[in-house]
Amino acid sequence: MIAHNLGYPRIGSHRELKRASEQFWANKITRQQLQEVGRRIRQDNWLTQQQAGISLVPCNDFSLYDQVLDMSLTVGAIPKRFLPLLGQPNVDHPDHLTLYFAMARGYQQDGLDLTAMEMTKWFDTNYHYIVPEFSADQSFTLLSEKVFTEFDEAKQTLNTIPKPVLLGPVSYLLLGKEKETGFDRLDLLDRLLPIYEQVLTRLQAQGAEWIQLDEPCLSLDLTDQQREAFATTYTRLRHQFPTLKLLLASYFECYGANLNLAIQLPVDALHLDLVRCPSQLDDILQTDFVNQKTHLSLGVVDGRNIWINDLEKSRATIRRAIQAIGQERILIAPSCSLMHVPCDLNSETNEQNLTPEIKQWLVFARQKLDEVAALVALIHQPDNPRVAEVLAANQAALIARQQSTLINRPTVKERLSRLTEQDAQRQGSFVQRQSLQHERLQLPLFPTTTIGSFPQTDAVRSNRAKFKKGEQTLDQYEAFIRLETEQAIRWQEEVGLDVLVHGEFERNDMVEYFGELLDGFAFSENGWVQSYGSRCVKPPIIYGDVHRPKPMTVRWSKFAQSLTKKPVKGMLTGPVTILQWSFVRDDQPRRNTCLQIALAIHDEVIDLETAGIGVIQIDEPALREGLPLRRENWSDYLKWAVMAFRVAASGAQDHTQIHTHMCYAEFNDIIGAITDLDADVITIETSRSQMELLDAFARFDYPNEIGPGVYDIHSPRVPTVEEMVELLQKAANVLPTRNLWVNPDCGLKTRRWPETTEALKNMVKAAQTARELVIESV
Repeated sequence: MIAHNLGYPRIGSHRELKRASEQFWANKITRQQLQEVGRRIRQDNWLTQQQAGISLVPCNDFSLYDQVLDMSLTVGAIPKRFLPLLGQPNVDHPDHLTLYFAMARGYQQDGLDLTAMEMTKWFDTNYHYIVPEFSADQSFTLLSEKVFTEFDEAKQTLNTIPKPVLLGPVSYLLLGKEKETGFDRLDLLDRLLPIYEQVLTRLQAQGAEWIQLDEPCLSLDLTDQQREAFATTYTRLRHQFPTLKLLLASYFECYGANLNLAIQLPVDALHLDLVRCPSQLDDILQTDFVNQKTHLSLGVVDGRNIWINDLEKSRATIRRAIQAIGQERILIAPSCSLMHVPCDLNSETNEQNLTPEIKQWLVFARQKLDEVAALVALIHQPDNPRVAEVLAANQAALIARQQSTLINRPTVKERLSRLTEQDAQRQGSFVQRQSLQHERLQLPLFPTTTIGSFPQTDAVRSNRAKFKKGEQTLDQYEAFIRLETEQAIRWQEEVGLDVLVHGEFERNDMVEYFGELLDGFAFSENGWVQSYGSRCVKPPIIYGDVHRPKPMTVRWSKFAQSLTKKPVKGMLTGPVTILQWSFVRDDQPRRNTCLQIALAIHDEVIDLETAGIGVIQIDEPALREGLPLRRENWSDYLKWAVMAFRVAASGAQDHTQIHTHMCYAEFNDIIGAITDLDADVITIETSRSQMELLDAFARFDYPNEIGPGVYDIHSPRVPTVEEMVELLQKAANVLPTRNLWVNPDCGLKTRRWPETTEALKNMVKAAQTARELVIESV
């Protein structure tokens, strides 16, 4: 059997890539220095995997920003607005870094003002990818040398042949978007495939033997045309490259209705995600696949979560496959790329964060490699004393977890058992609530607000770090937070915002902050994973029943409200998002864990309202992200996800305005569920998509209030008043003006104050202009 890996975290074990990227963007280091950081991370990753016992080590899984953006650069799919960057003196360069980062982040210099490409969630993860843009006259050309350079680097570092990883051509097109009407992006396949053939030709000449082609769209519901595209593509590639070993990888779900297609594709190995869909092994072994020569890659180690593998259970799965098709046709791997989990559990040394009892239940990317190698050893050397020792330790840890008193809290389970549909209802209808809220808040047409957070400056991060290290007292730290909060309130008043926020200076992360205040959560020191670009998050670990021991946000919200007569929003993270953006316990249904969190947020809403907070935002940016990939499974998820939000909000009186926020997701197919949330106001991302997402709300005749984002906070670019007015006019053309709010796409935590200041000033001016235009039209 062969041990292999689909991909490894690329941020560096101490987020070296994040720091280097941000220094490069700030012109503090050169492109050569940035590339050197990337080279060191790659080499460390390759050697780590090889030393752990991985036979087929992946390369080209590293990225300076995003793997889908890498493919766009590789095949020359450059949106027309960025073409000037290819020809500008002192800008063009063999590594195309200026162009590359401009596509991801926007570009506003050298007389150019270029908006960034759209960004959305990578399937049902919290990772964001840069969406390819396609036009009817789209052409492709081999532009980037990255894949070839990194193959040679890996080959030299490992002294063996690595396995290049490429996003497959069909998934690449399906993950993109047509930027004009009148054609289907799959129509471009015949133009795209020659570029892939050039890539494979060069890799083969360099000595590549295995090529991993990621086609995660095979986990989705596909049309006949899309299935035909897969069949045509891989028949053509097999004909062109009869001796290259092609490993087709899909993950995050079963092949489902695409199973017969997948097993008929002329590839050398087919990867199965047996964590998300363990039943598909038996499905495939009941087909004619057993009589073929194709290898099976068994993804038995969880690439998405951090709980230890049940090695005995996984060994039984592997043995079942061996019995059906033989050991020589088996590869062992994680279920998907390990980019979705932290780097190394050995870096966790603070026992106050992760106690030894909890730590023994966990594995990060480095340890998952050991699990893959251990499973191979359990098959090859079952009687080896060292192998038996590994298995015994694994089984002892699993038993200890099952029997731990840390996990179960009877009072929480009892409260959850008493939950009914009535507990998920507000008192009055939206029409009744809206009237009471308008009377109470007295807001103008097109009221302005922000999503919640303000820039986390060096001073904010420094003071937080000093406090955590014990270099600053609690009184000193809180005095600093009070000053930052007061300055933020005064600044918002000066700018002219209508509904203010306290800025969240006391919070490290919108999920981590709440996890630290809830029972049932544990935390890592260095458990970072990439969300997008240089943005990394450190997901909490939900190991047991969730309970709120005391109020979490009331003190700072009440303080901020005492500073102004304008309404200040209470800011909460919703139960689905806390669930989705944590590493969730796998010993009970996710529904139960989510509703436990919802009850905790419910209690917080009541306490905020009692403290005099009249506007409360319960953020749910991950609602769409949690949607199962196959439509047949949507109903059950949406039922409990909507219920969880409504339970969280149901304690509020009718005169209290409940907001929610969602970002970077397609809403067309779940607009009914979003309406069922019954939030008084929803704010969404719409600036990168030029208000496209509003079409779903307009077609559905969405009844509640909505704030379409008018500027992209994931780019340092400052939007003009005119372009924001234009976006508001587009919104007013499809939705009632009395229901429209004006706000950024998302929180401003990752931005700097200079661009934030200018952008929000422009946003307020845009709202004032929009009001004047409405008055003039009347």
